[in-house]
Amino acid sequence: MKLTILPEEFRQALPVMEQIETAGYEAYFVGGSVRDVLLGHPIHDVDIATSAFPAEIKEIFPRTVDVGIEHGTVLVLTEDSQYEITTFRTESTYQDFRRPDQVSFVRSLEEDLKRRDFTINAFAVQDDGNVIDLFEGLADLANKTLRAVGNPHERFHEDALRMMRGLRFVSQLGFSFEEETFEAILENHALLGKISVERIFIEFTKLLLGDYRKAAIEQFVATECYQYCPGFRDKGANLLTFAALPTPAFTSEAAAWAVLLDHLGLAVEEVSPFLRQWKVSNEFRRECRELVWGIKRRKENLFTAMDLYRLQEHALTVEEVLPYYDQAGQVGVTKEALDALPIHQLSELAVNGNDLLQATGRKPGPWLKEVLSYLEQAVVEKRSENDKTTLLRLAMAYTKE
Repeated sequence: MKLTILPEEFRQALPVMEQIETAGYEAYFVGGSVRDVLLGHPIHDVDIATSAFPAEIKEIFPRTVDVGIEHGTVLVLTEDSQYEITTFRTESTYQDFRRPDQVSFVRSLEEDLKRRDFTINAFAVQDDGNVIDLFEGLADLANKTLRAVGNPHERFHEDALRMMRGLRFVSQLGFSFEEETFEAILENHALLGKISVERIFIEFTKLLLGDYRKAAIEQFVATECYQYCPGFRDKGANLLTFAALPTPAFTSEAAAWAVLLDHLGLAVEEVSPFLRQWKVSNEFRRECRELVWGIKRRKENLFTAMDLYRLQEHALTVEEVLPYYDQAGQVGVTKEALDALPIHQLSELAVNGNDLLQATGRKPGPWLKEVLSYLEQAVVEKRSENDKTTLLRLAMAYTKE
């Protein structure tokens, strides 16, 4: 097969490939970008593989960065862009089921492609558009099949994360596992216990955002990979319930996780400890906790002014995910109500702690926070104007009570 028209991203990289070939070496476009071109999808990254060793690439190009030179990757800087150039390589045994004990550079394209994960990622494209397909990947693309390159057990023992990558491709591409590949994942799923949770989180989150999330979650459960993800071991039934939700793709990572966490049956106070197992950022944990709180609240009633004040922009996200609960979201109405709030944070209140101390003559203490909260709520609910004189009068009456 030959690409009649190279995508613009490939055409821009042709001068780099030509320089490598002029120096006497081979160079090819490889990886996910080739797959995406063949599927008619947008390209995100352009990867180039070559028979030139890293030191030879550095001799060819005046501006380079050793981004992963121990694995054969050199970043080549051009006037307009930058490209990762990786030497053909083979890999030894994998003691930790993720990283090879030793990488050997080779001159053979076939040896390099043999170590790829799935046939649909094992293409190479020459600068004239000729597609090199050594493992019947074109047939698998046409049949929407995910098939491991060579022996699937070997591929997953080399890098156990490939099982999660495969599930992610199910979600993103709508492909199905070939039987032997599926059986290999089922047999080797426990190897995910050897993989860092941060890497699993990245792949699983991409899975959640895919257009074919339902099929991917079902396969996630069927292969038993879920049992080696933090907090999921006894949640198979919940995951399948989540899989059965309406099909539109989620628009953000936090929204996807919040709906999932709600379907796992977690209480609001359980959200942060649960996500801590996934080693996500404090900010992401807080965002998901607030979204879960908002979802549970909104499923029962419309948001109050204080609900909106607490949630702020998260309230709009909650409205966006209501269709997953067979409810119509009211994004426009909620945005208008949010914009109409008299204040959006405590710092906008017309009085502060010092004002209250001076007005009351009292010493600082827990009462101060209580009074500020009372005034804050009174303004948000429009029971009081956000005016210093008015609020101090209200505060004095409250403290007397």
